[in-house]
Amino acid sequence: MRIAWLLLAAALCASAQDDKKEVVSVVTKLFEGMAAGDADAISSTMTPDAKLVAAQDDKVSPATTRDQFAQRIGANKNRVVERMWNPTVLVRGRIAMVWADYDVYVGGKFGHCGIDAFTLLKTDAGWKISGIQYTSETQGCKPNPLGPPPAQP
Repeated sequence: MRIAWLLLAAALCASAQDDKKEVVSVVTKLFEGMAAGDADAISSTMTPDAKLVAAQDDKVSPATTRDQFAQRIGANKNRVVERMWNPTVLVRGRIAMVWADYDVYVGGKFGHCGIDAFTLLKTDAGWKISGIQYTSETQGCKPNPLGPPPAQP
């Protein structure tokens, strides 16, 4: 009986690790879509009603919809490169959260940094981002352990 419990526990741990990898993969796909300026790729990572909210020192911005965000990034002539590191990933059932330091470069120039907080839902189509809240900071940024972003083409 004890062996059965250990096998079940190992299977649950493996499943949770798989979900964590899938959740991080969705966020990575969002960043890849942003870097490519591909509005459809950006939208594909999110639920239709996903919202984004930026928190700055002096205010919280009005929510942006998935479509507004995807269109804005897609229309930007400058490449938008966002990178996160040291994500904390929490998964329970069909909900997940990713909390990570990040930085953003636009057209090869530093834009801002902060903390990204993604909420995700496991839908019939897989994990999708349902909300993004992030701080938008221009000073006191932690150095990205990945170093500077790759040179812009």
